[in-house]
Amino acid sequence: MKIIADESVDFAVITTLREAGFHIHAIVEHNRGWSDDEVLKFAFEYPAFLITEDKDFGELTYRLQKPNHGILLVRLTYSSANQKAKAVLEVIENHAEKLQGAFSVLDEHRLRIRSL
Repeated sequence: MKIIADESVDFAVITTLREAGFHIHAIVEHNRGWSDDEVLKFAFEYPAFLITEDKDFGELTYRLQKPNHGILLVRLTYSSANQKAKAVLEVIENHAEKLQGAFSVLDEHRLRIRSL
């Protein structure tokens, strides 16, 4: 599973996923300053699953109907960086197939997966 980490993603998430063996292309390392539209287009063409903490990707996906291979929106606002990283890793390890081709939201209470 190829993964793109948007610039908004806490770097602890990127590090944890890499340590677990996932291939992560971090926008902050390679394409800093890209617009959300550019990031989504890159993820689609790469092709890769996108992790973000930016809710604007919901608008790009639903209102503007931009194509993608799946997005995980991380909304763990009360969690530390390490807690976020562990939660994201657990979600990807346990739900990888369901996440692809879906818009998913992970918050403190649950994971919601909505197929696109």
